[in-house]
Amino acid sequence: QVQLVESGGGLVQAGGSLRLSCAASGSIFRFNVMGWYRQAPGKRRELVGIINAGITNYADSVKGRFTISMDNAKNTADLQMNSLKPEDTGVYYCCGGIFSDEYWGQGTQVTVSS
Repeated sequence: QVQLVESGGGLVQAGGSLRLSCAASGSIFRFNVMGWYRQAPGKRRELVGIINAGITNYADSVKGRFTISMDNAKNTADLQMNSLKPEDTGVYYCCGGIFSDEYWGQGTQVTVSS
């Protein structure tokens, strides 16, 4: 049984910062890739950032403001979010991938007020 648990979400004013964390449990393997996604109600889940072998990719909307990091040995991933905007509001999900398998967390709510 593999679980990914996100934490660190909350309510923040525009321009503020949050740091989201993702931790895996119940896993005997190490993820090859980890990423952060977000989803607004009624919208498709959107890639925020992904890290694979130290190489990061970000959505254009967050580039320069968000930073993803990963500890491969610990199966953890953090998302540092700075200069938050109201449009960043959504449920943020952590995803860990190994080979063709994907595991998802339950999500953590991020609400950015104007």
